[in-house]
Amino acid sequence: MHQRTTPPTGPTGPTATPRRGRTARKALLAASALGVVTALLTPLRAGAAPAPASTAGAAPTAATPLAANGQLSVCGRRLCNASGRAVALNGMSTHGTQWYAQCVTDGSLDALARDWRSDVLRVSTYVQEGGYETDPAGFTARAQKFVDAAHARGMYAVIDWHMLTPGDPNANLDRAKTFFTAMAKKYKNHPGVLYEIANEPSGVSWPAIKSYAERIIPVIRAQDPDAVVLVGTRAWSSFGVSEGSDESEVVNNPVNATNIMYTFHFYAASHREEYLRTLDRASDRLPVFVTEFGTQNYAGEGANDFAMSQRYLDLMKRKKISWTNWNYSDDHRSGAVFKTGTCAGGTWTGTGVLKEAGVWIRDRIRA
Repeated sequence: MHQRTTPPTGPTGPTATPRRGRTARKALLAASALGVVTALLTPLRAGAAPAPASTAGAAPTAATPLAANGQLSVCGRRLCNASGRAVALNGMSTHGTQWYAQCVTDGSLDALARDWRSDVLRVSTYVQEGGYETDPAGFTARAQKFVDAAHARGMYAVIDWHMLTPGDPNANLDRAKTFFTAMAKKYKNHPGVLYEIANEPSGVSWPAIKSYAERIIPVIRAQDPDAVVLVGTRAWSSFGVSEGSDESEVVNNPVNATNIMYTFHFYAASHREEYLRTLDRASDRLPVFVTEFGTQNYAGEGANDFAMSQRYLDLMKRKKISWTNWNYSDDHRSGAVFKTGTCAGGTWTGTGVLKEAGVWIRDRIRA
C-alpha cells in the first residue's frame, strides 16, 4: 500500500453530447463491439480447446461482463449497471506498466478474461518512478493499448493515474489534466471505462485532495459526462486511517460532483480490525470501490493472511463493493500472482504458473 515504488529486482527485472444520446451510443457499442468474446468463453469453460490467443480487432459475441452490464453509474451507494441493478466488479490490477508491460499480453489477458473470469482490469500508469512524466505520449498510448485489450475481451477497464510520490496529487495537476483529457476523449463513447484520478494520496489534507478532484473531474466530464470517476482518499486511500483520521472527513465534506465513488486500499496482513471497520462504516455512507488490495503486508510482500483477506472479501461481497487485486505480474514479491519468470514464457492459464496468492485470488474471482 505504501511502498511499491522501487523497480523490479531479480530475473524480470464543452460541450458534451446530451447525456441520453451519449449513453445510448455507449449501450449500442457494448452490444455490438462485443460479439466474439463469449464465443471464446463458452467452449473453454466447457472444457474444449481454447480459441486462438489474440483477439485484437475481433468483435466480441455474448454475455461478457461488459456486454451484460453496459454503461455503469453510481446509484445511491452502489455501482449499478445500465438496467439500474447493483453490481460488483472483481478483477486484477496491473503492476506499473513501465516495469511489467511484458505481463500484459494477448495471452495473459485471454487467461484473465477466460480462465480467471475477471470482470475488470485496472491499468496502472505510474506518474513518477520512470513512468508517465518520462514519456507522456508513450505512456498514454500504452495505457490505451491495454484498455483496448481489456475491452476486446469483454472486461471493464479502470484507468488508474498511479500517483504515489509525491503524495499530493496537486503536484501533478497539469500532467493529470493532459492525461485524462486524452483518455476521456478516446473513450467518451465507450461504456467500459472508469477513471481513477489519484491512486494513493498521502501527507496531504482531505481538503487539498477534494480540491484536486474538483479540478480534474470537470476535465473528464467535458469529454465523457457519463463514466464513473473514482476519487482517492487521504493516507494511501485509507479514508485517513493511516494518518490518524477516518471517513468522517469525507462524509462531512464530500467532493462536489455526481457519479463518483471513493477508493479504499488495504493489505490484509498489515491492515486489521480498524481498517475493516472503517470500510464497513464508510460504505454505509459513501459509494466505495476497493481499487487495490493484497493478502500480504502494506508493501505487497511477506506472508499471506488469507483469513483476514477473506473477512474483507466477505464484507465486500455482502455490500456489493467492487475490487481489484494487486497485482497481475511476476514481480518477485509475494503479492504478484505469477511465479517469477512467467511473463517471459507463454503459459498463463491454470495454477501451475501462480504463486500462493495467485491461486487464492484466482479462485475468488472465478467464484
